[in-house]
This record gives sequence, C-alpha cells and structure tokens, in this order.
Amino acid sequence: MEVIEGTATVADVDAFVAELGEIGDEYDSAVQAFDARYVVGREHLDRAVACAERARAQGEAIADDPAVEILLYAAGRRQISRALEMGVSAGECPVAAVVHGLADGADGSDIADESGAAAAVADLLEPAETLGTYDENRVREFFDVSDRELAATDAGLSALVVERVALLAVEK
Repeated sequence: MEVIEGTATVADVDAFVAELGEIGDEYDSAVQAFDARYVVGREHLDRAVACAERARAQGEAIADDPAVEILLYAAGRRQISRALEMGVSAGECPVAAVVHGLADGADGSDIADESGAAAAVADLLEPAETLGTYDENRVREFFDVSDRELAATDAGLSALVVERVALLAVEK
C-alpha cells in the first residue's frame, strides 16, 4: 500500500473520482482518495486497507469494488452514502490517497504496479503534507466520539478511530 498526500483542486467530484478509477484500472490497483481532515494518520489507512483486504479474501466484502471497500472501512460505516463524506469535495481539498495493488492470479502472481499508480495519483495533486492535519471536531462528529468516551481512555482520538475501523467487521 502507498499513501499519497497533497492538495487537490476539484472542479467536478465525479470526474475526479472517475480519473482515480481509471488509474486504478490501468495499474491493477484500488485507488481511494480521502479528505485528509477526516484521516487521523497512516495507521488509520493501514488498518482500513488490511480490514478491507481480509473481508475480500474471506468472501465477506460489503462492496464489489475494492476501492469502495477501503472507503467503507476507513469510514467505519457499512453504508456507502454515509462513508462518502470522507471523500474529496469540490474546491481545494487536502487529500490522503491510498493505492493498494490487487493480485490478478489466485496464487498472488501478477501483482499490480502500485508505484505507477501512486505516481499517476501524485500528478493530480499539489504536493503537501496532509496526514496528521486532521480536524479534531470534524473527526469526532463523523466517528461519533463523545467527550465521555475520550475521558474514559488514555488511548486518544486516533486510537478510537482506528478501533472503529476494525470494529466494522463485527457490526453485521
């Protein structure tokens, strides 16, 4: 998995997402872009990709599209419409994009070109460090993290969000 950080100026969200899909198709990779204000760090994305991959391997995926499966896990939600709030929006948007190569063969052969896909995604963005710049209020509201829940743990907001990503698999 590769993470690409930057800022996107998005005139048309559907066209931007379609371009990411084309990159994914060309390089046999799942490509998903997130509004970085919702992403609490690299571990958040690592866990989402790992959980999505495990669900697909076990035949328990929620979505048909691997990139959408990653989005659902990152958002900790089973409903695509609710998870899309974490996606990029029109205008200037801080982005954290994930590129995850897909194996074509059942034996894991013909591994995709993650590097090529990552470079193509990077070409769509102005370079910027976006991980670690999440909006705490936005994250707490989106993931429904209360003052009481934060006070009950020493783990912190990032750990609570990563826990919600992992818990999606058991919320069936």
